[in-house]
Amino acid sequence: MDLLDLDSLHSDEERQIRDVVRRMVDERVRPFVAGWYEDGEAPVRELIKQFGSIGLLGMHLTGYGCAGASAVAYGLACLELEAADSGVRSMVSVQGSLAMYAIWRYGSEEQKRAWLPAMASGEAIGCFGLTEPDHGSDPASMATRARRDGDDWILSGGKMWITNAPVADVAVIWARDPEGIRGFVVPTDTPGFTAREIRHKMSLRASATGEIVLDDVRLPDSARLPEGRGLRAPLSCLTQARYGIVWGALGAARDCLSVALDYAVSREQFGRPIAGFQLTQAKLADMALELQKGYLLALHLGRRADAGSMTPEQVSVGKLNNVREAIAIARQCRTILGANGISGEYPILRHANNLESVLTYEGTSEIHQLVVGQKLTGLSAFS
Repeated sequence: MDLLDLDSLHSDEERQIRDVVRRMVDERVRPFVAGWYEDGEAPVRELIKQFGSIGLLGMHLTGYGCAGASAVAYGLACLELEAADSGVRSMVSVQGSLAMYAIWRYGSEEQKRAWLPAMASGEAIGCFGLTEPDHGSDPASMATRARRDGDDWILSGGKMWITNAPVADVAVIWARDPEGIRGFVVPTDTPGFTAREIRHKMSLRASATGEIVLDDVRLPDSARLPEGRGLRAPLSCLTQARYGIVWGALGAARDCLSVALDYAVSREQFGRPIAGFQLTQAKLADMALELQKGYLLALHLGRRADAGSMTPEQVSVGKLNNVREAIAIARQCRTILGANGISGEYPILRHANNLESVLTYEGTSEIHQLVVGQKLTGLSAFS
């Protein structure tokens, strides 16, 4: 499906990293993920350790056991992971681009040494607590509070829709104090910290999602992220995760298109394969076109990230376009499979359902439209 020979735009190292991840996914995820999705439960701890064994966790970070790979290589890994399932890519993104990145970028040397090597190897799982039940797109209005009590801090409040929370060993929690927003590194066995798994999801079912309750959680000052001050800190972490989504969504779209193409060639109606009909070929051509365009966009952002010149607004362009096109591709592929498109024997509707969550988390499409609109006009429509 590589109409434009985009593979030639990558270095040998990038292709090798992609191929290692693809083999891991083909062996450890694809044969089982439909069952995980149907059961609403995946072996997160086992998967995290397997991903850590090949250097996937925090792979774009340097030091502390992290691989120090390029942004483009990390993007390719996200694409391969999400080609299997968005929930699997989510657990890796949250581990590396949110929890690990927050500690790596804003933590103390003590915090980095205590957590990053274990998280890079998969021995410790992290989550990132920003979203709240009543404050999703508007994190500046968060209700979680941090107050001083002598040399300690006490956190109270709650977080919602937190990937990895039910199985996490450490949580990066963002809370408000009288001086603004601060980040804290919270071991999940701290008294007063509880995480309840959210059940009955119709999307991202092969991912552990939880609600966090902070009931007067007492922490030493050493738990505070010393550089994690203000809303810009958690938003910079979201930029890292959103960049991974720009690539990851393409993986889901590619898998849907690959399945639909194979099906169209083999499925016969009216005495010929349905791939031979003009309407089907038009669908396939349009979807392949959008997939190639999205790939070029992701690669451009990756090259800018590696050059240190990628901006949050550019990532918003990428997430807005690629997730929107990926979910359109998934829905169109479903039509090619007809009734078989809703069967769990094929991955298409699973991808489409997962992409409904990807469309919303790390900033809804509307939020990214407003980010782009503000960049174009110089006027904020957020308030």
